[in-house]
Amino acid sequence: MKKSIGLVELKSIPIGIEVADIMLKTANVELILANPICPGKYVIIVSGNVGSVENAIKAGKDKAGIFLIESHVINNIHEDVIPALTGTIEPVNIKSIGCIETISALTAIKAGDIALKSSNIELIEIRLARGLGGKGFIVMCGDIASINSAIKSCTNELQESGEITSTSSIASPHRDLINKLM
Repeated sequence: MKKSIGLVELKSIPIGIEVADIMLKTANVELILANPICPGKYVIIVSGNVGSVENAIKAGKDKAGIFLIESHVINNIHEDVIPALTGTIEPVNIKSIGCIETISALTAIKAGDIALKSSNIELIEIRLARGLGGKGFIVMCGDIASINSAIKSCTNELQESGEITSTSSIASPHRDLINKLM
């Protein structure tokens, strides 16, 4: 069974907490994230099989009503996206790093999935809109060619809609920088 993730973003923190509860009671999904994000929004991310995630998202949207900003389901998500969201990846040998900044939390998740599926990279982190003014970003590592390939793939798929705000790639990053990113 392939893993899917679903995201619901709301413009009310109390309603967001209530929506998270309804989603978990409606379908057999795992709660990955349920937090306030900038500026004054609330995001819920769940994972599970396709049908369960779709049911949870539908229940969340129905309960959210006028407080819903957006919702999305990503099917067949790469297995390393969830650990990158929860900050549980610890790469061992970092040769190069790359970063992609996005306009939203959802786009950061999409970029992480695209990068992993298109290139031989490891995600270090997917950061969602906490202290970022609603933006998101991913940090990845690998050899410089793979980093540049991942950035190009993400840019090709997401740039036209204006969802990527900036990118960078660094060959042989300084050890102090690596330590701060970890």
